[in-house]
Formats: sequence, C-alpha cells, structure tokens
Amino acid sequence: MVKDFETGALKAFNFDELLQNIPELKLLEHNIETVSFERPIDSSNMKPLFWLQIAEIIEEKYDSYDGFVVLHGSDTMSYSASALSFMFENLSKPIIFTGSQLPIGDLRTDAKENLITSIQIAGLQRHGRPVISEVGLYFEYKLYRGNRTTKINAEHFQAFASPNHSPLVESGVHLSVNEAALWRTNRRRKTKLHRGLNDQIALIKIFPGINRSLLEHILSKEDLKGVILETYGSGNAPTEEWFLDVLKSTISRGVVVVNVTQCIGGSVSMGQYETSTQLKRIGVISGKDITTEAAVAKIMYLLAKDLSPKVFKTIFETSLRGEMS
Repeated sequence: MVKDFETGALKAFNFDELLQNIPELKLLEHNIETVSFERPIDSSNMKPLFWLQIAEIIEEKYDSYDGFVVLHGSDTMSYSASALSFMFENLSKPIIFTGSQLPIGDLRTDAKENLITSIQIAGLQRHGRPVISEVGLYFEYKLYRGNRTTKINAEHFQAFASPNHSPLVESGVHLSVNEAALWRTNRRRKTKLHRGLNDQIALIKIFPGINRSLLEHILSKEDLKGVILETYGSGNAPTEEWFLDVLKSTISRGVVVVNVTQCIGGSVSMGQYETSTQLKRIGVISGKDITTEAAVAKIMYLLAKDLSPKVFKTIFETSLRGEMS
C-alpha cells in the first residue's frame, strides 16, 4: 500500500512507480521486473484461488529469473507463504514473501529495507546456484522459512516469529546465512507445481466451556473433509465422553482431524498426558510442531490428493517442506 498524502487514505501501490518511491533499488546489481494483480486486494481477502494465481505467475516466469519476491499484506502472509511452499515441489529457486507495517512513502516506513533486502536475498548465488531454494518470509532483518512463521504483533516492526525453527538469514552489516537451517532440495528432480487445494476444512480452537451442540454443528457440515483442532499445551483436550464421541463419529465419516497446539512455540505430543491419549487412540493426527497457518495449507494440499485416511495420516505427520521437526 501507499499513502495518498492529500486524503491520508491508503491505496494500492503502483509498481510503475517502484523506482520513484525506492530510488535505492538503482544501486542493486539486479535486473528487476514487476507484475501485479490486475485488481490488487487487501490480504484479508486472500484465498486459495489467489494462491494459485501467484503460483502460476511464478511458474510462467520460473526459467527466466533467479528468484522471486512477493509483496503481500502481513495479515495473511504466513498462510500464503505456507501454501506456496506445499504447492511447489522440488523448488530450486527462492520465493521470498515480504511486506511492511507502515506503507511506502510513510516517513518511518519499514517497507524499503524489507523490500531491498528481500531482493538481495532472492538474488544470492553461490557457484552459479541460488543459496536459498525454498519459500521464505523476510521481515525486520530476518528471513524465516515461510511455513514456520506466524504473525505475532500488529504494531511492532518485528511482526513475525518462527518459534520452532531458526532464521535462515539475518541482515546486519552483512547478510549472515545460517547454512544448517536451510532446506535442501533435490536439484536433480524437476520443480513441479501442484494446483489442487481442497478448502472444505474447519479450524476449531478448543476453549474452556466448548459444548457438544456447537461442536456437532460445526462437524456436521455435509461436505467437510478435514478439521484442525487447536488444543491446549502439548495437544491436550477435554476427556469428557461426549467430546470424544463427536470426534470419533466425525473420523468414522472419513473426515481427517489434525491436532495442533494453541501455544506459539512447542509441539503436540499425544499420549504424554491422559488428556491427549484418547485423541491418539481414536485416530486424531499429530501436527507435531507445525504452525496453524502451515497446517491449514498442508491439509488443503493433501486433501486434494484423495488419499486414504491411513496414508493421509502418515504423510501429514511427515515433514514435506521443512514445516515440522
């Protein structure tokens, strides 16, 4: 976004004015080309259809560029970065998501640094190959693995965190690459775009007082295919008989149920406490230390594969793009 100084309102940024707003880009040793949606959207309106549009733009240009930077509103950026990480298999080039807390043109904007450094990271090469070969998210001096991020603050410049995985790159006087943290892709295999996403899912946060009628109402949705349960601590939930019966009935209909923690950091460990042992017994899938954002993207990605429940569970509990430990 950019601020209209006459009205004070925010409006969509015109990419044709990129160099006018950020003249520092002329100092970069990169050739930069831009493309944008015909009608820019607020990131709160993001949905799988737009993920596919972004991915197809990248696929179309894939062989012509060394890397890609996606400018995106911060509210749903972690969801989008997670989605593209699953949609692109054997990614051999960087796709870096970035944005800002203050719009370009604002006196104290963080947009310039975030964009300039994202472009530099997207262009990092070693021995003629990209240093980064995964989907990343850059914000406030740190590049994170995209599917490990979550937005933690609506006001601070440090808006994102990656609680369960180290930053890939830290920006200071120099760019410091954490080699051990990078995702290693199989470069002998061709990059492939998976277009299918099934959004017939529900996200349910467990809270003290959740009742049977509410849970049954949500889970009775006729075309429901998957459920993400945000549980307490290391994957704990009520042990009341009605709660387990409703989940068991849902799973028996072929609906997959994934357990993720409400905590910012840490992991689901079903069976560690009595309050999660029953979930494990009835077939609830462990999300381990995956973020909710990545779980949403991963469940949509896998549901489109039409897998058997047993195979779905095995694959979901396996790290596909570095999204879980």
